[in-house]
Parts: sequence; structure tokens; C-alpha cells
Amino acid sequence: MKFIIVTGLSGSGKSVAMDALEDMGFYCVDNLPPALIANFADLCYKSQQSIEKVALGIDIRGRKFFEALNESLEYMDKSNYKYDMVYLDCDSQVLVQRYKMTRRNHPLSNETSILDGIKKEVVIMEPLKKRSNIIIDTTRLKPKELISNIKSIFNEENIDESAPTMTISVQSFGFKYGIPMDADFVVDVRFLPNPHYVDELRPKTGDNKEVREYVMNSDISHEFKDKLFDFIDFLVPQYIDEGKQHLILAIGCTGGRHRSVTFANYLYEHLVQKGYRVFKKHRDSHLG
Repeated sequence: MKFIIVTGLSGSGKSVAMDALEDMGFYCVDNLPPALIANFADLCYKSQQSIEKVALGIDIRGRKFFEALNESLEYMDKSNYKYDMVYLDCDSQVLVQRYKMTRRNHPLSNETSILDGIKKEVVIMEPLKKRSNIIIDTTRLKPKELISNIKSIFNEENIDESAPTMTISVQSFGFKYGIPMDADFVVDVRFLPNPHYVDELRPKTGDNKEVREYVMNSDISHEFKDKLFDFIDFLVPQYIDEGKQHLILAIGCTGGRHRSVTFANYLYEHLVQKGYRVFKKHRDSHLG
């Protein structure tokens, strides 16, 4: 059975994620009081109706019940009920703009500003973020990109139930647009051959065969790839042993279009072959 809990900051895309899961055949329940999660899990796992895919949405609207949430999650752990917790994160200023565009109030901003409400929510939701094994930063994601990420993560063909529960995110980015705020490990590949200076390659990205071949047309590139893979192969099991739920590996070049995308793709493929649960995002490949 697949049991997913979707949570995160208000305005970060929970409704979009839940809709995507529903389209994938999940039985979705939004804003179930946390005190009822344990009973609901019992019903799902012990039911004779063979419920195979369930997704629960939990957000700040259920804050009065948060003290019961840890008890429910601990009960699921003790009962050996496997579940994934997806936390949707987003930059505060971007959330402010989203609320202004929709002309809606933040759930905690009735007597204060939207930004102050968001800051309060970040503090309240931090324990859930730490407990989540999948964290998706939607700051620069369009709804269709978030849907694509959700479908990629929970595509049944990509799910190995025997694999470690930790989820690995591989993300390419451009240093000129800033380092991803939630990255655990940052790799700088700006020393590699740069397709930006080749006119016919400049408009393309690292998803293109010609760009990849140009980047890898160097002994240094191949040596670096081998050393990077060796280091990541050593690093990941250490994080798993420490109980880390979500690891974000960020690979950056100047603009985030060519070299970083090339190596993010290679690293993603390598980790998939190793049997890890991985998804990737090219944050800035559409820019510049």
C-alpha cells in the first residue's frame, strides 16, 4: 500500500499536489484532523476493501490538532505502517505575491500582515518539515512543473519498496541567480568546458546531446565525474545511517543551462542505477 501525507506552507501548492495524486489514482482526503490519522491508517491498512493508494492533506488550518499529530505519526511508525511525508516549501516573498494575486488572506494574517502570518506559519510548521522525507521547494515552480515532480516521484514504476526511505533531489542551478537555499551539498562545475561561448550551443541546454558531448570532451570532465560519483556513493549511505530523510544535491554553473544540467543529469542517472529514490529539477535552464 502507498500512504502519502502532503503538508507544507499555505500557498506553496498543496492543492495542486493533491490534484496530481488524485489523477494518479490516489484516494485523497484533504485537511483530515491529525487526531484521526491513526484511525484512518488502521482502516486503510486493515480494510478488506484493498485500498492501495491514499494521500492525506494537512495544513495550518488544522493547527488546533497539531499536538495529536506526533502521536498519530508515532503510532504509524510503531505499527510499521510505511508512509511518505511530502513537505511543500516556498520563499516568503513569493508566497506574499501569490496571496496578493489571488486576493486571499493567509490563514494566520487576520490581525496582522500577510508576511507576518507566513513567518508565524514557518515556525509552526518547522517540526513537520524536519519529519518529512520529501521536500519540494515550489518557489520557482509553475503548477505544471510541480505536477510533473509529483508524478515523477510517485510513479509506481520508479518505486522500489525495498529501497532506503530517504529521497534524493538532484538540482541544477546558475550561480548568477543564487545558490538554492535548501541545498545540503553544492557542487561548482564552472571549471569545465563552457558551451556558452559556442554560438550554435548557447541557446541549447545540457539536455541536448551536443552540449553534453562538448562538456565531456575533456579528460578533466571525465576524471571529475568519476571522483564525484565516488564521493556521492560514500556520502549517501552516511546520511541514511544518520536517519536523514531528504538529501538535496545542487550542481551549479554560471547560468545554470549547460554544465550544471549535464552533470545533474549524469548524477541523477547514476543514483537511479544505484537503486535510490531520486528526482531532479533544472531550476534555471530556461533562463538567460
